[in-house]
Amino acid sequence: MALQSINPATGETIKTYEEFSDDALDAALEKTATAQREWAKRPVAERADLMNRAGQVLRQQRDEFALIITQEMGKLAREAQAEVEKCATACEYYAENGPRFLADEIIETDARKSYVAYQPLGVVLAVMPWNFPFWQVFRFAAPALVAGNGALLKHASNVPGCALNIEQVFREAGFPDGLFRSLLIGSEKVEGIINDPRVHAATLTGSEPAGRAVASQAGRALKKNLLELGGSDPFVVLEDADLDAAAKWGVKARYQNAGQSCIAAKRFILVESIADAFLEKFRAQVAQLRAGENLAPMARIGLRDDLHEQVQDALEKGASAVLGCQPATDGKLSNGAYYEASILGNVKEGMRAWREELFGPVAIVIRVADEAEALRVANGVTFGLGGCVWSRDEKRGENFALQLECGAAFVNGMVKSDPRLPFGGVKDSGYGRELSHHGMHEFVNAKTVWMGE
Repeated sequence: MALQSINPATGETIKTYEEFSDDALDAALEKTATAQREWAKRPVAERADLMNRAGQVLRQQRDEFALIITQEMGKLAREAQAEVEKCATACEYYAENGPRFLADEIIETDARKSYVAYQPLGVVLAVMPWNFPFWQVFRFAAPALVAGNGALLKHASNVPGCALNIEQVFREAGFPDGLFRSLLIGSEKVEGIINDPRVHAATLTGSEPAGRAVASQAGRALKKNLLELGGSDPFVVLEDADLDAAAKWGVKARYQNAGQSCIAAKRFILVESIADAFLEKFRAQVAQLRAGENLAPMARIGLRDDLHEQVQDALEKGASAVLGCQPATDGKLSNGAYYEASILGNVKEGMRAWREELFGPVAIVIRVADEAEALRVANGVTFGLGGCVWSRDEKRGENFALQLECGAAFVNGMVKSDPRLPFGGVKDSGYGRELSHHGMHEFVNAKTVWMGE
């Protein structure tokens, strides 16, 4: 079986990669397990220094890595460059703060000395998605490797070039050969890897069905796992909001990366009294996005078609096409996975768009009577990744944010990830946290050490 790298802008095949044989996969696992045991013995400061070098490699080759991202999953060049820069920032963050996060935690008890030592778990399998093909990997790998773990990457099948180049980053930075390994395999091999005694934990960023499968497999194997799954983030605009700011940031929050982000603003929940005024400003800016120019293609034709089915379902049940709501197939776009920048209005319960995640450049508009209904609608889905609220009253906004059922709530700003803050969800958006010291502590053994007289 082969993995294909296909340019979503043109439909052309970039390169074909042969999948690992069973023997090659076994050899890779053995090499990573061996490398990890030696890596764990190195001082934390030494591990951190190498992670800092990884950040330097990313910065030095930013444009080359960004080009690979754009070719394989369609991201705009400037967005791909920003993604690589963000990865470098994460490497530098954990290089600087990792030793402090991993320092022994002294706790006063009846012992002469007692403390918590943070020790590596071992080898961690990461099952990662295509939408941020570098960032999703580095936000896991940077803290996990500094903590002394090894890493196996099962990347999305449409970004094998990204997977191999990430492995090359760590090799060029001086990490031990095999400590981080990209596995060119299909999803059917994941369960076997989780069950392998040389693997000690798993993390997945992806769809809810994939998360349920990995969680079930890891549970049966009694291995730690972390899930960051889908989201249907609410973008709530209250009647006292700064509408110019909300509209401006709403465009970026929904349409960057062609809307293919778990934490993209997906449901625009508008208090009725300002709904028309907000939509006028929002629609004018969205209309300036042009597929093939300042709006990237979706990652695959099939994903575009799935999105359109969700939109069509809503339209057939009474929703309105405020803008777009159809694939962009004119001229040179006809072979690509393009979808017009769209606004879907009058979305109601009973529509797929109400309860499902729309993973593409379509904003869903829901009108509500007041703040209380806005909160009910915001929390009325099974997802709970992120959410934001817009109000000129900071205290009001903060109180609303605290009531949102999600892992990250933003007031007067778009939801984003930051190495300094924990990232993750609740409900069907998963469990566990990445980034900050919380993310580093997900894949360590917090060992109690008690010493008597």
